[in-house]
Amino acid sequence: MSWLARALRIGVPAAALAAGSPTPLAAQNPCPDMTAATALQGRAAAPPFGVDKRFGTVDNGGRWGVLDSVWNHRSALEQGLLRPVAADDSEETQVEAEDIGEIAVLRDAGDLVRAANIYDLRDVKLRFSPNDDGGYDVSHLGTATWRSPVGEQLTLGDDDSTSLELPFEFSYYANTHEDAFVNSDGNITFEEADSASTSRNVSRLLSGAPRIAPFLADLDPSRGGGVFAQTGEDAVTVTWCAVPEYGSQLTTTVQAALLSTGVVEMTFDAGIGTGTALVGLSPGRTTSFESVDLSDTAGATGGSAAVGERFGLRGELDTVAVAQKFMQSHPDAYDQVIIWTDAPILIDAFAYHVTIANDIQGIGLPTYDIPSDFGSDELSGIAVMGWLGKYSDDTEMKLFEGGEDTTLSILGHEVGHRWLAFPDFSNHDRVRSSALLGRDHAHWSFFFDSDASVMEGNDIEDLGGGAFRTVAAVEGYSPLDQYVMGLRDASDVPSFFYVEAPTNTSPPARRAGSPRVGVTFNGTRRDVLIEDIIEVEGERVPSAADSPRVQRQAFLYVVRGGRDPNPDHVAKLDRIRQQWETYFHAATDNRMTAETRLRPPAATETTDP
Repeated sequence: MSWLARALRIGVPAAALAAGSPTPLAAQNPCPDMTAATALQGRAAAPPFGVDKRFGTVDNGGRWGVLDSVWNHRSALEQGLLRPVAADDSEETQVEAEDIGEIAVLRDAGDLVRAANIYDLRDVKLRFSPNDDGGYDVSHLGTATWRSPVGEQLTLGDDDSTSLELPFEFSYYANTHEDAFVNSDGNITFEEADSASTSRNVSRLLSGAPRIAPFLADLDPSRGGGVFAQTGEDAVTVTWCAVPEYGSQLTTTVQAALLSTGVVEMTFDAGIGTGTALVGLSPGRTTSFESVDLSDTAGATGGSAAVGERFGLRGELDTVAVAQKFMQSHPDAYDQVIIWTDAPILIDAFAYHVTIANDIQGIGLPTYDIPSDFGSDELSGIAVMGWLGKYSDDTEMKLFEGGEDTTLSILGHEVGHRWLAFPDFSNHDRVRSSALLGRDHAHWSFFFDSDASVMEGNDIEDLGGGAFRTVAAVEGYSPLDQYVMGLRDASDVPSFFYVEAPTNTSPPARRAGSPRVGVTFNGTRRDVLIEDIIEVEGERVPSAADSPRVQRQAFLYVVRGGRDPNPDHVAKLDRIRQQWETYFHAATDNRMTAETRLRPPAATETTDP
């Protein structure tokens, strides 16, 4: 098929694609006036119900999550956004770390919270050119010039993607491509689309498909602006015109041009309002990332790795640095650390967990070792709870209007992410399925009878005749949870079920939604056995007989700006800590103990049967 015929398939006017004519450049942003254009394409609106992705719980399950933490830490050190943690024998370390009872207090001295990296590419044009190492080098072309016209508007909603046929074979890293996918979130991928609503972070840039990211951020063209594509003989351009950030009035206008020579150009408007984004290139499925200063007019060398820069408007807690600082003054004897802060600091999540090492087989997670950056040989996970002020030490208090979660259930949720919830199973057609899973494939589905697990799902009552009702939520760890945690043998896990093809949900609910009591719906009941999980994931190794029954945890309190910790706040956190030990023991049916003392006596593995 000729390049002209391919271009016409995406609706680009033939008059704009005269053979042999280079794409004209314009000094001014060529986007049309978008104030009255937002309804032209009939784009799908964002889901009217379910979890608001801005306030959901972000969980980094698996290897890419921990690598994201490491990449951010190393990049912040290189860019001067984070001070290195002082040596463990320094007087400074002793001043900045102390124990108050069973709470480890760490004072931030510029070494625990990464400074903001303010977006500084407005009215700028960059060129990424192939280098001799198989990657790309970056050059700064000065003031923005745009390829014009922008072409036809694409039909894209929030977290959406559409295919684009290229008029030439585009050479990118070690491969060539004839097709691409334009994604609403400010990026172009090859080989596969990306319409996920997961965090727009470094691990997503690197671990997914090969990607060109002029502005990888949570953009929402269903609410305004538009995304346009123009295909010419010398270049294919994609322009995000005044596309707003999700849940915000701030907009982004940016253009990416794929040249037939293999060069990539990016043009950034002077009026970009959104300041949290990733800009760069990735060959996909890589662990190598070259973090550079894209505003440096001298340019930068990317080598063979992915290359780019991460921008953020606010400071962010650096989990690697927190672990390093804590380990300098405490024994390496903890399975998890649980971090709380004295000020709001989380941006994209209410709380989250990073599994930094996993040696357990058969639970749906890959096995991998802990990176040396954390300063520990024992840690397996870090739970970041965020600002202590948003939690209550009243164990009965619901934290969200219309929700079911309390402080302890959220803590149970984040701690539970050390093991849960990731397994697939063999369904009734003997096909591998993820129907038990919901949000991010790291939580149980709303329509899974999870016995009111803190890992989401619900306790679902079968009313007969294909009718169902949710009757309880977030009460503890189910028998299936306990099997995955190494607390039950497979023979001790009763059958469970999920509801296939749910309809008539009242009030509205979706598979990735938060637990909610009192929702009714219809569907087909599908019973599942633990053997169906084992058929896909394999036996759990180690078995319940060989798994620990004590989870060693440390409660950390990070104090901003060198301030002294508030004694009342520390006392509140200690009450939560003590309540948590009781809650966790009961939530596991007395099969596991949370040991939260900072320096307990000789560890014991005994627990109730």
